[in-house]
Amino acid sequence: MPAIRSNQKTKKLAIALRHTPTPAEVKLWYYLRSNQHNGHSFRRQHAIGLYITDFCCIKQKLIIELDGGQHVEQVEYDRHRTEYLISRGYRVVRFWNDDVMKNINSVLESINEALKQK
Repeated sequence: MPAIRSNQKTKKLAIALRHTPTPAEVKLWYYLRSNQHNGHSFRRQHAIGLYITDFCCIKQKLIIELDGGQHVEQVEYDRHRTEYLISRGYRVVRFWNDDVMKNINSVLESINEALKQK
């Protein structure tokens, strides 16, 4: 399925989100940035269509999403969003912010496994 470009509003929001990361995003980005994660390149707050992903490895078509407490209340929205991203050929892996903050090694191992799959 062809890529759908994000609109100007989504791009501006992605840029704003890059300037206000959560502590969990800062911590995970430390490991993912600059091809530090086994040579795989990730983008932070990457817009795909009308949605903004937390982290995206375009080459592997892998999206990493970090969920905080607000995601308990937006299950339906997250489901639609994930379905859309999957329909575009992406795989979506989700982690709780708390897991990133307290068990980063396990999160990184899971990301490594997801990167091995294609």
